[in-house]
Amino acid sequence: MEAFQDTSVAVQRLYDTYPFPPEPLLDEPPPGYNWRWNWLSAYSFCTGQKPHRQDVRILDAGCGTGVGTEYLVHLNPQASVVGIDLSPGALKVAKERCQRSGANRVEFHNLSLYDVGQVEGQFDLINCVGVLHHLPDPIRGIQSLATKLAPGGLMHIFVYAELGRWEIQLMQQAISLLQGDKRGDYRDGVKVGRQLFESLPENNRIVKRDKERWSLENHQDECFADMYVHPQEIDYNVETVFELIDASGLEFLGFSNPRYWNKERLLGKKPELMERAAKLNERQLYRLIELLDPELTHYEFFLTRPPLPQADWSDAQVLSAAIPELNPCMNGWPSQSLFDYDYQLIQLSEEEFDFLQGCEVNSTGAEEGEAKTVGEIVASVELDLDGVRSLLKKQLIMLTKNQ
Repeated sequence: MEAFQDTSVAVQRLYDTYPFPPEPLLDEPPPGYNWRWNWLSAYSFCTGQKPHRQDVRILDAGCGTGVGTEYLVHLNPQASVVGIDLSPGALKVAKERCQRSGANRVEFHNLSLYDVGQVEGQFDLINCVGVLHHLPDPIRGIQSLATKLAPGGLMHIFVYAELGRWEIQLMQQAISLLQGDKRGDYRDGVKVGRQLFESLPENNRIVKRDKERWSLENHQDECFADMYVHPQEIDYNVETVFELIDASGLEFLGFSNPRYWNKERLLGKKPELMERAAKLNERQLYRLIELLDPELTHYEFFLTRPPLPQADWSDAQVLSAAIPELNPCMNGWPSQSLFDYDYQLIQLSEEEFDFLQGCEVNSTGAEEGEAKTVGEIVASVELDLDGVRSLLKKQLIMLTKNQ
């Protein structure tokens, strides 16, 4: 128990020394978005349909300096948001950040994840990014959060992956060895780490990996410290991440970066391998993919507390009667060339573009009775219902069943 408390104190001291993330404070809403923090987009991704309500409660668990919290407030204008964090220093920055940008539907509490039970009520969306892997007992942490998730709610989790962070682990251990009895002095750790990168040959594997993936952000000491001198870190693989998920008692909805988990991009050239892969269960297939493409640095996924209704659009009549809206997390509309919900550049066909134009009246707040159904829009364009399903799969539209 004493070692457990010592670790929590050490983590708090790191973030009091180097408040993280170090993004600048702005006097306006932050630019861009993360679709996983948008209730409408996240719910549609997980269920295939738009949620019936937007006046939800959101918890940012381990909010740090409030970068994610600020987005959660601005991206969900009808939601109330609560942020908790272990570090008073980070929370001080979070409060100023949200105050300055007008993110005023938020309250903060200086609490660890283990003590989240002290916050009143349950939440429709719990966001926990980059926190569980820094806890001495992540299972206890996720179980504490699970008690606060409302039935039918979503929990968004981000934890480190060991294969893509192998060089980071090596550097962490090297810095710790050279620090000796100065371990726990985070400024000294950053100094030692900087000197190591300056001393190592340019073709060194650790140096090359840092330049490829991390150097742009790691010029800031806060980022460097979080990556290389953190006192507590657990890196996961598919097998151990599902042990964490199973321990939560919640239901796994899927990874939120589905492109990575598409087996066709790795095995599609060989039909025999695709047939062999089809015999694997879901978790075996995930493990195969991360072994064959060990670039993954973290896992992002959604959990829920059932029941969470899932939409079935296989019935053409049901699909035709649905009300379509544009996904709020698209950038560059209206244009046939735009960025999708995940900031990936896509090219729309003329038929797809025409259909999305037909959805605009629904997205801009059509009066009751004025909203156009899928069938009504399809009747005036050249896109068929399979094309509509494709747009839904690409997360370019959200659908609501017409009552």
